[in-house]
Amino acid sequence: MVKVESFSLDHTKVKAPYVRKCGAQKGVNGDSISKFDLRFLQPNEEVMPTAAIHSLEHLLAGFMREKIDTIIDISPMGCRTGFYLTAWGEVEVEDVIEALEYSLNKVLDTEEVPAANELQCGNYRDHSIELAHEYANKAIKKGFSSEIFK
Repeated sequence: MVKVESFSLDHTKVKAPYVRKCGAQKGVNGDSISKFDLRFLQPNEEVMPTAAIHSLEHLLAGFMREKIDTIIDISPMGCRTGFYLTAWGEVEVEDVIEALEYSLNKVLDTEEVPAANELQCGNYRDHSIELAHEYANKAIKKGFSSEIFK
């Protein structure tokens, strides 16, 4: 099996919430991308309900791009403790933290999940703005660090 970067991280030694740059790559044409781990919850101790992480995914997809216009994708982690963010170019952790805090504050001011309908979402019934508010508020109160280890 090919080595997967996230499987090399010792999940017992990290302290969430944090943002870490987990990769930067150059394409064959010289383009570069940056990949980030946006960890909201402590691995193997906490987990977001699917409605919360799904709703935050929809909300962050728009709000994060208001601050970082080179974002390619924001995807939930399968373990449901956070998200992966990929962006064109060399993006710094501090810029991602700033955009994430901005976005989570906007989540708290939002009353409905965008694109939570049958035409725009593959599982439109599995959303909760209340849970999105709860997990956004929890992350804001704890604060995101760039220091990931206990």
